Amino acid sequence: MTQTALITGASRGLGAAMALALAPTHHIIAVAKTTGALEDLDDRIKDAGGAATLAPMDIANDAAMQTLCRGIFDRWGSLDLWVHCAIHAAPLAPANMIGDKDMSKSIAGNVAATATLITYIAPLLGTDGQALFLDDPVSGKPFYGAYGATKAAQIALARSWQAETVKTGPKVHIATPNPMPTATRARFHPGEDRAPLSDPAVEAARIMSELNG
Repeated sequence: MTQTALITGASRGLGAAMALALAPTHHIIAVAKTTGALEDLDDRIKDAGGAATLAPMDIANDAAMQTLCRGIFDRWGSLDLWVHCAIHAAPLAPANMIGDKDMSKSIAGNVAATATLITYIAPLLGTDGQALFLDDPVSGKPFYGAYGATKAAQIALARSWQAETVKTGPKVHIATPNPMPTATRARFHPGEDRAPLSDPAVEAARIMSELNG
């Protein structure tokens, strides 16, 4: 029986790479706000012999996430893996100049949505499923206030869930990808030499190997 993998933030970068890496063994449920990018991912998954269900949704929309998780339950009954790649990357700014809108979006997308998703997805994963979060340890670095603080809060939630489920499941993983030439990184480091950066496909393969090792 084909396993199921929910990828939140699947349209580009590491999320898309994770979806492609998992496609040979999992039915991919791909969630992202950008419909066109999801359709491109779907084509690539089909070309590789896999199958996907596309969910063009905003993870910060509670009603949409309820619909998503209910749909997963109605169709498959459970979920084998959740990979949380979705992130709101607010522009870099001094801490005393962070815009209210940027901070609100960062809290909604990176912290509140993560807490909500854990609540909704945990029953689908049950005791045998797995969840994967991706750390980006920039907390406290200059100009990273909004992104760094909310990303750290997201991972704090994941670490608590990880500690709480050691004996009961699901198994919660936290991985730290190497720097990659993604759109998010390009926003933070414009003009950076991208040659030394790690390909998202390489990082996806490495992370999945560690999970399965």
